Amino acid sequence: MSGAALCVNGVTWRPRKKAPLILHPTSFTVATGRVLGVVGPNGAGKSTLLRLLYRFQAPSSGTIEIDGANLWTMPARLAAQNVAAVLQEQAAAFGLSVREIVALGRSPHLTGLAKPGPNDRLIVDQMLDLLDLTHLAHRDFGTLSGGERQRVMVARALTQQPKVLVLDEPTNHLDIRHQLEVLALIKQLDLTIVVSLHDLNMAANICDEILMLEDGHPRGFGAPDDLLTEALVSNTFRVDARRERLAPSDAHHLSFHLPTI
Repeated sequence: MSGAALCVNGVTWRPRKKAPLILHPTSFTVATGRVLGVVGPNGAGKSTLLRLLYRFQAPSSGTIEIDGANLWTMPARLAAQNVAAVLQEQAAAFGLSVREIVALGRSPHLTGLAKPGPNDRLIVDQMLDLLDLTHLAHRDFGTLSGGERQRVMVARALTQQPKVLVLDEPTNHLDIRHQLEVLALIKQLDLTIVVSLHDLNMAANICDEILMLEDGHPRGFGAPDDLLTEALVSNTFRVDARRERLAPSDAHHLSFHLPTI
């Protein structure tokens, strides 16, 4: 798997014509193999932006390009070969096993009524192993815990072999160990990744760039150390944010407090 350049040019979204904008003009570029974190308070527009990137809803204006090709004018199957998503909401199981769910990621690469071949099965095996799911391969998806289901959906997305991976709060429902494993996986993947996160310190740790949204407006874009300032975080999240230096690494950590009245 390898990444692709992602270029978002002035995208907006409104639910219908003449309705107020939910997402105001937003532009950014993510270079091949980089990780972009999308952060902001609840209702900031993070999930709305991500839906435009994985073709759930079309932009009201603006363009989204992957290696220069317009995502919204390419055929659906080609788009699915370019972009995969892991969402907070998990689809109903329909009695499928873990392996069958993960194997669905190969669908965009099959033509007509073709059945998966040896290479497809090999890729499924590799992703099951990568996400520590091999021992659960024959379990009914509906019997899994929330954290196990989340790992299955990450495996299915990677089985899709996309160039751009969109992750909406990927550590939700995960215990600490598997949170760390998913974060380590994100850092090592040779993909272009867009991930929404609530934890700003987690975002600073794994992301190359940060996009901050508030009320559907972009408030800033840049490297974590440059963007996540005390002033911007405090104003955007309505808290008292303080940057603290952690010894002995000299890394910075944000702490949060209710503003004093």
